[in-house]
Amino acid sequence: MSQERTGVATFKGSPITLVGPQLQVGDSAPDFVLSKNLLEEATLKDFSGKIKLISVVPSLDTGVCDAQTRRFNSEAAELGDGVVILTVSADLPFAQARWCGAAGIDRVITLSDYKTNGFGEAYGVLIKEFKLDMRSIFVLDKDNKITYVEYLNEMAEHPNYEAAIDAVKSLL
Repeated sequence: MSQERTGVATFKGSPITLVGPQLQVGDSAPDFVLSKNLLEEATLKDFSGKIKLISVVPSLDTGVCDAQTRRFNSEAAELGDGVVILTVSADLPFAQARWCGAAGIDRVITLSDYKTNGFGEAYGVLIKEFKLDMRSIFVLDKDNKITYVEYLNEMAEHPNYEAAIDAVKSLL
């Protein structure tokens, strides 16, 4: 049974329960299986040898999630080929593809946690009440060690974009 963390996060001021561990800088990133589309899956191993910025959002169809994904998409071009930016949400893969097409997102890889919420649970971001993943940022080095983590306290707030990008740049 995974641990539950109550009272560490809110949605518009109301407490929500996060399921899973609170990962720390220095931890090895847990492996994951996420959906690229209905038939293809992606794992952490698929991004071996790259620095990874994992941007977790509850749903791409909300204002803050939209802005977060657009921001990292615009930053991606300047980070080079040795960096991959993954946006993880519980949105269905075809909803992610539709949103990316409409938004012109072409540098961020969207991956879906809709089937099992396994990513959310392994990374400690699964919101028990909604079965969505809590907004958070993880930066992993080429060896999948966590070098930066930000768990937001309020679901509707923006992450610290500059700190996350600086964490990636420090690994280049």
